[in-house]
Amino acid sequence: METIDMIIHFSLEASSFIGKLVWGTPFLILMLGTGFYLTLRLGFLQFTHMGFAWRNTFGKMFQKNLDGDNSGSITSFQSLTSAMAATIGVGNIAGVATAIVLGGPGAVFWMWVSALLGMATKFGEATLGVKFRNINSDGSYSGGVMQYIENGIGAHFKWLAVLYALFAGLAAFGIGNMVQSNTVAVAMEEFGVSPKISGLIIMGMVGLVTLGGIVRIARTAEMVVPAMSVLYLSGSFAILLLNYSAIPQAFQSIFYYAFNPYAAGAGGVGVAVSQTIRFGVARGVFSNEAGLGGSSIVHAQAKNVPVGQGLWGLWEVFVDTMIVCTMTALVILTTGVLDSGLTGAELTAAAFHHSLPGPGGYIILVSIVFFAYTTMLTWCYYGEKSWEYLFGKRIVIPYRILFLLFLYIGANYELQAVWNFSDTLNGLMIAPNLIALLLLAGVLVVEKQDFLNKHL
Repeated sequence: METIDMIIHFSLEASSFIGKLVWGTPFLILMLGTGFYLTLRLGFLQFTHMGFAWRNTFGKMFQKNLDGDNSGSITSFQSLTSAMAATIGVGNIAGVATAIVLGGPGAVFWMWVSALLGMATKFGEATLGVKFRNINSDGSYSGGVMQYIENGIGAHFKWLAVLYALFAGLAAFGIGNMVQSNTVAVAMEEFGVSPKISGLIIMGMVGLVTLGGIVRIARTAEMVVPAMSVLYLSGSFAILLLNYSAIPQAFQSIFYYAFNPYAAGAGGVGVAVSQTIRFGVARGVFSNEAGLGGSSIVHAQAKNVPVGQGLWGLWEVFVDTMIVCTMTALVILTTGVLDSGLTGAELTAAAFHHSLPGPGGYIILVSIVFFAYTTMLTWCYYGEKSWEYLFGKRIVIPYRILFLLFLYIGANYELQAVWNFSDTLNGLMIAPNLIALLLLAGVLVVEKQDFLNKHL
């Protein structure tokens, strides 16, 4: 066990060093630049057609599909809630708090920028996921970045698909695994539950659903995601009502420190604007996952046409970052807990305790547990499908078992090291996906225009 601990510790330290290189200026330019390029090529779709997107997504959510397309394994709404199960997770609670602590209030602004541009990116991922999916011999579907690289760009780019699948399978152990179980364990420890006990419970609960595959995951997400989102947003809204007078100052600090150095408290260590941008974009990506490409794997299972599903992708990012993450940021900034010395989920919990003593603690605990739980379910599926692309179906069960073991490890490790590990792996899996999106931008333009011609 001691040898395993040493290996894991070395891996986490190495990933911290690599992460600083991965999330450097060139990468941030590629990340934001891809979103901006797709926004231009798509005619600012996420700004000019939001009403249209609403009518063709939530406005039709009780229909089984669009255009009579019966292919796919799950409904469009199930694919959305499954994808949002991965995006609306502890990144909305712990990730936002960590971004503000490390990058200052201005990091929230750069989260918004990455989200607004990321809406075009996520549209592209969901659209291409459906368009280039494969139908397997058993009638199931395989789709995602790997398929739209190989089927869309061509077999000569299969090496890029292999790289993505490798990194995505590894990244699942960070963003969708250890970060989630670690945050739950920390929250449960506040209520007297040992991380070792939390780790075992998490393993059991995740295993019960993931063994049933995408259909069981989708059904669980369809029930849990809307309920947990309403609970968390209701608590946040109540806090903002109690502290409404501090809201203008919170927005002022977000915009001011987006472009000016920030120093936490009297004599605090200064935060450069470059760091503000880095942590804002990194945590924004961690939360809404635009650019990671993982959600394309589950969007590809939807009973929908390509652009019809892409419109759900727009809303996925908007709800996650522009609504849920913004509420978390405002709760932290209006309750005066930023200089408490806390970080992660503990900081957000302190904000809830401050304004809602008693019920606030339980709202945060329940939110963290269910946000993290659904994220772990979906990311297990992302990871197994990625490695299934590399090694075939024989890898699925071993991958699920390994995923469960890492949930226990994550519950018992130090928070910042786990975050660094996740940031690094996120960056490595993003690069192949962004290259693919840039090369397939022309396909997206044609698909979008054909859809608009039919429905406008």
